[in-house]
Amino acid sequence: MSFSSEVKEELSRQVNRARHCQIAEIAAIIGMCGRIQITEKNRYFVKIHTENIAVARKYFTLLKKTFNIKTEISIRRNVYLKKSKTYLLTVKDPEDSLRILQATKLLDMLPNDEDDEVPLVNHLVIQRACCRRAFIRGAFLAAGSISDPEKFYHLEIVCATMPKAVQLQEIIRSFDIEAKIVLRKKYYVVYIKEGAQIVDILNVMEAHVSLMNLENVRILKDMRNSVNRQVNCETANINKTVSAAVKQMEDIRYIQQNVGFDDLSEGLSEIATLRLEYPEATLKELGMLLTPQVGKSGVNHRLRKLSSLAEELRQNKEE
Repeated sequence: MSFSSEVKEELSRQVNRARHCQIAEIAAIIGMCGRIQITEKNRYFVKIHTENIAVARKYFTLLKKTFNIKTEISIRRNVYLKKSKTYLLTVKDPEDSLRILQATKLLDMLPNDEDDEVPLVNHLVIQRACCRRAFIRGAFLAAGSISDPEKFYHLEIVCATMPKAVQLQEIIRSFDIEAKIVLRKKYYVVYIKEGAQIVDILNVMEAHVSLMNLENVRILKDMRNSVNRQVNCETANINKTVSAAVKQMEDIRYIQQNVGFDDLSEGLSEIATLRLEYPEATLKELGMLLTPQVGKSGVNHRLRKLSSLAEELRQNKEE
């Protein structure tokens, strides 16, 4: 099971005790994956289509607990994609459909023409913070997904129209979570990409188990990144130290082969001899071998003078 499926499975098994929150979640599911059909006799039928069994189960449970309505469920299988199933949940009784539409305030917002596009949620339904939480949870269940946090951080909810996307963005932002909108083909996608913000929205939706699983992944990834940065830093320092030591050895051997160490000062002669004897030693270690001992900066100063001397000899030889 994917991480997205695990989150939806957790959310599908949660049902708010407060009726107003149940209504807000029902409104979100109908708004995201539902259709309202109106017959010539002005009779209403509410249907939802979903490919996720968790969404179907949650919608069925909500209608039963909130309105004591039993929903008819039919399953359709794609002939070409044998594993693909579509769940169609229909409220057969027009009176029951009317009760749902009245409670979710969708009836007041239905378009006057024959277009059966479900309108935006009425603000009266999501006045309370708890109802906004429920609405976001329903919207994610119906049209959302979240990536595997082991790979990257990305949560999105797909909306059919720009007004729906904007309203959903505003609802999410009411919890200080920065959601953005992007057009993808003919749909408008409300998305969140930062790991900490995804943790926050999981908390808003009350997906606490998934939240802890995501946090564990984030902690491990941060630790791995920290270790990798430290290893890369240490490796770079080692490479730098080794490269510097190799260059110093080349310069010292060049001086030794061309003019020898006899004309060098005692300090330069001593550090040149030690560097040849201890090629892998650090500047600090070389300084401790000197008599009297010298600090890193003093050792570095002497080695630089030797490098300058070697460079002068090379230039003179070329001339």
